[in-house]
Amino acid sequence: MMKAGESAVISGFTDEQLSIKLLEMGFLPGTPIRFNFSAPFGDPICVNLSGMDISLRLDEAATISILD
Repeated sequence: MMKAGESAVISGFTDEQLSIKLLEMGFLPGTPIRFNFSAPFGDPICVNLSGMDISLRLDEAATISILD
């Protein structure tokens, strides 16, 4: 799990069904992603992708593979 302010690069997905939704949202392999913060109880989280802040549930975020 990334910590607030950390950045990584998307390398792929572990869930083929959910990957379609994430690709449509702009989560493309090779795209830099930055973890902003999580909600008070840890779910959902907020990430920055291509200049946009996007909220994701933890189970969605867990399917994104990253390169540090």
